[in-house]
Amino acid sequence: MLVTASAAVVTQGTSTVPGTQATQLVQVAQSAQTVQTVQAAQTLHVAAPHAAQSGVHQTEAILFLVLLQLTIIVLAGRVGSLVARRVGQSAAVGEIIVGLLLGPSLFGALAPHAFDFVFRSAPPGPMQMLSQIGLIFLMFQIGLEFDFGHLTTARNRRATLGVAIACIVAPFVLGLGLGYYSAPILSPSAPPFAAALFVAVALSITALPILGRILIELDMTRHPLGVIAISAAAINDVVGWLLLALVTALVSSAFEWKSFALRVVCVIAFAVLSFLFVRPLIKRFVGRYRDSLERTQQIDPTLMGVVLAATFISAMATYQLGIFAIFGGFLMGVLLHDEHAFVRAWRESVGRFVLVFFLPIFFTYTGLRTNIGGLDSLGLWGWCALTVALATIGKYGGAWLAARACGFDTGESHILGVLMNTRALMELIVINVGYDLGVISQNVFTMLVIMAIVSTVIPVPMIRRSLAKAARRSAKALRTN
Repeated sequence: MLVTASAAVVTQGTSTVPGTQATQLVQVAQSAQTVQTVQAAQTLHVAAPHAAQSGVHQTEAILFLVLLQLTIIVLAGRVGSLVARRVGQSAAVGEIIVGLLLGPSLFGALAPHAFDFVFRSAPPGPMQMLSQIGLIFLMFQIGLEFDFGHLTTARNRRATLGVAIACIVAPFVLGLGLGYYSAPILSPSAPPFAAALFVAVALSITALPILGRILIELDMTRHPLGVIAISAAAINDVVGWLLLALVTALVSSAFEWKSFALRVVCVIAFAVLSFLFVRPLIKRFVGRYRDSLERTQQIDPTLMGVVLAATFISAMATYQLGIFAIFGGFLMGVLLHDEHAFVRAWRESVGRFVLVFFLPIFFTYTGLRTNIGGLDSLGLWGWCALTVALATIGKYGGAWLAARACGFDTGESHILGVLMNTRALMELIVINVGYDLGVISQNVFTMLVIMAIVSTVIPVPMIRRSLAKAARRSAKALRTN
């Protein structure tokens, strides 16, 4: 740079310097500039391999840490799922609890240096993307597993809509009251109405992925109650995410009624267009491979590629429409749920890998971001108990009353109420948004995390007990007849 500048100065000054001297000065400057350029090129030529080598080493170091995280997460997830099943729980419950134990609440508290090395040394991007891709696959798989033919029955359709509405309205109203009156005590720095809105949305959410996983493990995917529950939960969560978008916009003072209404219309239009146009096309394409699927129970690579691409496009579309990408995966699974040969082949060839690899990453890595801090007084634990109680009353009570109004007996209504009370990690997403916006405090965050865990632990043993009672009643009735 200095030589270049000198050359420029000399060139500009040639009019005041005698001709020969000026020419000599310019030649010297140009010669020096040439030498510097050659030296710089040589330096770059020597340094380039070192830079490339350094980049390779950095990539390998990140890869090492990501592989270390994957190893710990997958193995810990398997241990957690095995232990959970031994004690009569869903495998998802074990994976969630293991994720919390691996996080700052236990592992980070007992061995902070080891925790930082394993989970804080590498950038979080790769693991976050893997967890989200796993969630999209899970939602696609949930959509595939359910027989929505049960909804052709008028009673089931009425029950689905009634349960969905009741499980939004009842917990939302209870959460609004709880959040508003507790805000001055638990979140004094937050606006009471904003805090109330976020608590209301948090109590209204149903964990669609966890519910689907539980229904698969309980072999209720083809049972009318299972289909009603997952359909109501899907409606519940779409409305819940729209409410979350609404509340977030209101809190950030960026809400516009026109844009929000347009988003709702676009989501409905996308679902309708998918059923009217995408479903016939994708089913026709799958039909070309139906004989091969029934004969070999293996998915052709071309068919696999097209289905994966369609699933990713659907996920991108729902993201662009303002709701989470996972709903796009679920919608694509619903479009193919009656292709039974494809469903069986997917379950055997891909489903197990999704459950063993991707799902523990999602459940465990999301748990790593949760720090169950300290509720260090009886008063705070009292508020926590009230939060859990109101959340349960809103979901369970709303579903039970709606089911009874639609003609289901008390046992069936009880099962629907318990299923709809499942929350888990979708709940954690909502409360993380609220915490990041500063409308709920650390204590409220912790209470809602505990509520999410409790509502996820309860369903499986209660439903198994209810199903066993129903089976005994049926057997007794058969013996009487």
